[in-house]
Amino acid sequence: MDIFLKTASALNDETRVKLLKFINTNGKCCVCDLENSFDMIQSRLSRHLKILKEAGFLKLDRQGRWAYYTIRTPLDEFRQSAIKEIMCLDIELPILKKSCEREV
Repeated sequence: MDIFLKTASALNDETRVKLLKFINTNGKCCVCDLENSFDMIQSRLSRHLKILKEAGFLKLDRQGRWAYYTIRTPLDEFRQSAIKEIMCLDIELPILKKSCEREV
């Protein structure tokens, strides 16, 4: 029950919904690219990403000093349905602003 409530709660925030759509659209994203694209301070962004990770939506991949987020796979049916619905929403996303020194 706890993970269900975390999942539902994670979706109750416009920024987190935008982050999910952004990452699903653009694929693997470095935290620094997300900061620049969303024009958000690192601490606030990290909190949103942590909530989405704990809710089972995101996977974190650390490579040296870089941290990359992707949509976790496989996703259960509930999370897949949530992502599918989010992708149908008419949400204006920021443009991906690459700022990392290296690409992965």
